[in-house]
Amino acid sequence: MTDDQSEIAAQAARWVVEEGLEYGPAKRRAVKALGLSGRGSLPSNEVLEDAVMDYIEVFCADTQPHELQALRRLALDWMARLSEFRPHLGGAVWHGTATRKSDIYLQLFCDDSKSAEIALIDQRVSYVARTVSGFKGEPVEALSVHTFCAELNEDIGVHLMIYDFDDVRGALKPDAKGRAPRGDAKAVQCLLLQLTV
Repeated sequence: MTDDQSEIAAQAARWVVEEGLEYGPAKRRAVKALGLSGRGSLPSNEVLEDAVMDYIEVFCADTQPHELQALRRLALDWMARLSEFRPHLGGAVWHGTATRKSDIYLQLFCDDSKSAEIALIDQRVSYVARTVSGFKGEPVEALSVHTFCAELNEDIGVHLMIYDFDDVRGALKPDAKGRAPRGDAKAVQCLLLQLTV
């Protein structure tokens, strides 16, 4: 890793933690803030994730564990509400790098892509539909909602990515670090128990 990549990762990590930026925008903002050329190679997401963990350890060690627990409990609530769609939690809340500024990302695996929208309508939940890049880089529909987290006393974004029912098989392949990239409700409950022991 180059010195520039290390600087970009350190700067981007601060914005990921303090402002809740996603990795891509945080890296691009860091390149601009540091006055570097955008042509150089950016640090990988794995490198940035390590920088985020370092930042949390130094600056947020006293608050982040509670915030992470609150977000995981909120994610479990939404997973229960949408259990018929085999929800899996991913992103920073799953990997343990989330703070109160982080959003929750749930992948839903549906027979019919409109069924999740119908479920939200039936539950009188307002949402915004958009298209985002999926875990294989393909475009997928995302339903974004804001929900109040009483433990953190603020609104949290919850993003529901809609996949085909059979896509769950590919969704569980280990990531570059050999970890499960997402987990179901049972796996999230295990994570919550690990932090309370």
